[in-house]
Amino acid sequence: MQLLQETPADWWDVEALYDLCFAPGREALSSYRLRDGVAPVGDLCLLLRDENGLAAAIRYWPVRIETARILLLGPIAVHPTHQGEGLGGWLMRESLSLASAAGWERVLLVGDAPYYNRFGFTRRDGVQMPPPTNPARVLGLALRPGAWSGVAGRVTPDLPESDQPAPAP
Repeated sequence: MQLLQETPADWWDVEALYDLCFAPGREALSSYRLRDGVAPVGDLCLLLRDENGLAAAIRYWPVRIETARILLLGPIAVHPTHQGEGLGGWLMRESLSLASAAGWERVLLVGDAPYYNRFGFTRRDGVQMPPPTNPARVLGLALRPGAWSGVAGRVTPDLPESDQPAPAP
């Protein structure tokens, strides 16, 4: 098994894996609205490949809550023929280590607490994902002690400065 950083040439292989692993209509989920028009954080988008092809993938996206920059984790997927082998955990640990080393302070995701709690993710009351997200599935991880202290509110895309909406008069 080979751990690699995703490249533009891998995009469609990764999309095919996500299509295989997730229900039809996955792109209608609220977290996808935060990704529209925003480039993923390429240094943290990782793949696992073996001799048969793509085994697992993880992506991250920049988002904000007011001035706080946050990593939005997801999707993460493991090919059905490799599920139960610990590949998802490997990608999680490796990518979170890279995120911390790169200076990111907090990570957010929408997912199942029983799975993500083992990586340190906890429910983020006060963090509002676009509807119709179930608030019980909004989880966060502090990569630095106290990084989530005082961070609450609506999650928005972290658009390039030129794409930011003009302030209201």
